[in-house]
Amino acid sequence: MTSYGYGVSPEKEAALSRMMERLDIKESDIAERFVRSSGSGGQHVNKTSTCVYLKHLPTGIEVKCQKERSQALNRFFARRILAQKIEQSILGAESAARQRIEKIRRQKRKRSKRAKEKMLAEKKIHSQKKRLRAFPPEAEQL
Repeated sequence: MTSYGYGVSPEKEAALSRMMERLDIKESDIAERFVRSSGSGGQHVNKTSTCVYLKHLPTGIEVKCQKERSQALNRFFARRILAQKIEQSILGAESAARQRIEKIRRQKRKRSKRAKEKMLAEKKIHSQKKRLRAFPPEAEQL
């Protein structure tokens, strides 16, 4: 387990490591770089590399975090954001597959008797409309 240092409670570290284990994210699969932050923070931000850049190599998901002035906190937050993005991509794929299967199931489902009668009645009305649009009956022709 990686200790992220000052500012991160052991409970939060443990929760993050459990989430990463559950999603099968290994530290060896993560490329980590430290970049100079931008924005407010003055001389401290300009002299230190507190911005954390992570890339999950198997999925190609990239995360950049510069929420805090502390590199240790940014490392923790970046890992948490990365885990959430990976989880979302996994759940999104499962959800889309589930929706597709459910759509096919609804299409193949047998209609109820009432729905079938209603559909047939609408078809009959439509066919009558089309018949009335046809050429005038032979009796009215000259």
